[in-house]
Amino acid sequence: MAWWVGADGDIRVLIAPDQGSVGSSPGHLLSLLHPRSGISTVYLFINDSLQELHWFKQSYGSWFLGDYVCEDGSMYMSTPIDPVFIMLPIFEKARFKKGDDPGKFRQLDEMVFVDGHPGYQQLLPVVEKSMHVVCEVKEVGSVKFFRLDDSKVLAWLCQKVYRLKLTLLTLDKNYAAQDEKHTMADAVSILREYLKDDPWLKLLCNHLRLNLEDLARKAAGIDALPSAADKALGSSLIQENREMEKKAAVTVRQKKKVKLEKDSQNIKDMFSRATRRGSKTT
Repeated sequence: MAWWVGADGDIRVLIAPDQGSVGSSPGHLLSLLHPRSGISTVYLFINDSLQELHWFKQSYGSWFLGDYVCEDGSMYMSTPIDPVFIMLPIFEKARFKKGDDPGKFRQLDEMVFVDGHPGYQQLLPVVEKSMHVVCEVKEVGSVKFFRLDDSKVLAWLCQKVYRLKLTLLTLDKNYAAQDEKHTMADAVSILREYLKDDPWLKLLCNHLRLNLEDLARKAAGIDALPSAADKALGSSLIQENREMEKKAAVTVRQKKKVKLEKDSQNIKDMFSRATRRGSKTT
């Protein structure tokens, strides 16, 4: 964990991989499109790993940072996300599929060029390594061409569901008491946060014989009623967004904390080391 003072004077606490111990990359904040909503969202790219950023804030809390007290007790935390989720909508659009036509093969540098989001181009080395699992690949000379393959995407999604199902069984004994179909539906509901209904969620539900409308209603119920995990944390993003929506006015400080960078930048441009009375951070 490190604490920093941004150029705007706000102190931010970030829990993320330490590039000093696992790599040499300084890390970059990338503005990418969320795979389900399509909304511009900030991700952390560090040591060839794409990280999702989460913001947590309890109702009351502060940080003791060295000999300095930060009155804002919020924090940012990064968690790994499979880049295939991020790239699925991009590759789906790039193949120009029409009806039963599987679409066109394209070069990677063409597909990762997304207008207004140059951050995708920094993911090129990672994309080339990860997208083989869901794409057909053809080589012409030294040039590789990629095309999304529905059957490979389905197999990849089924593997994700299977692994999630096993994880859920180890996290909560209540899952062991319910039938396998309900546990599988819960796993698909988690994946739904990163998938568009059409075509991938429909394809997955048809294959697993699950009802997509039931999943949508279940997801709506979860949004309306905090889960046990939300209550335990007391500071999830879902809760924070709900509280913010109820407020008629949002302070300038809160607006700064959710602003999005238009382009990628070195993470040290957002966080510059802070020292208070000679204290040092690590």
